[in-house]
Amino acid sequence: MKNDVADLGAPPARVRRIALFLDLDGVLAELEPRPEAVGPDPRRSRVLEAAARRLEGRLAVISGREISDLDRILETGVRAVSGVHGLERRDAAGRLTRAEPAPGVAAAAAAFEAFAEAREGVLVEKKGVATGLHYRLAPGAGVEARALAAALAERHALVHQPGHMIEELKTPGADKGRALEAFMAEPPFAGAVPVMVGDDLTDEYGFEAATRLGGFGVLVGQPRSTAARYRLNGPTEVLDWIERLEAE
Repeated sequence: MKNDVADLGAPPARVRRIALFLDLDGVLAELEPRPEAVGPDPRRSRVLEAAARRLEGRLAVISGREISDLDRILETGVRAVSGVHGLERRDAAGRLTRAEPAPGVAAAAAAFEAFAEAREGVLVEKKGVATGLHYRLAPGAGVEARALAAALAERHALVHQPGHMIEELKTPGADKGRALEAFMAEPPFAGAVPVMVGDDLTDEYGFEAATRLGGFGVLVGQPRSTAARYRLNGPTEVLDWIERLEAE
């Protein structure tokens, strides 16, 4: 069920035995034109480490980035992480699982590179199990990028995942909602109330999964139709809220 985000208020600062799931870009860090421009931040690291202690480990980051990149940005301060929209996952015990890349990912990456070479400001991100076409530096390329991604997804049996000025093609079989559900089936998350905090369309899967499991979603950013129940304006408000957050 979609909600009118214009009517959504800030999330409560006290949630019974919360399990907190957080996207990174646009949620814990401001969006940057180039993915590599996002780096460690002392306040972010301090807030997340303190929250993980208060929540007895019930905190995970679920992102489109690879786990290796999440560890770089988060300074290895978050144990439970999911990367590439659930295609990589490290549980709270440190066990790592990765999907095998679909055969079409490499061909899609090559097509993205050819597209980017002909258009200044368009960037290609390779993640093994997925590939992304960024056009934040070339917004005029968006229509063509979206059409190319849709055609490649059909040709190579890949999942087309649009995001904030990015078209991503990924190996089928995972999304952020499934990653959240996998965490919730394991300690220390099992039996808690899941809360997913995200900003873009990929996070809607997480909002829906959290709602199914008795929790809720928190949309970060501009108003739009969403499955989230609450909203925050940006990463600074997210960190402020996490600092205030108490678990009964």
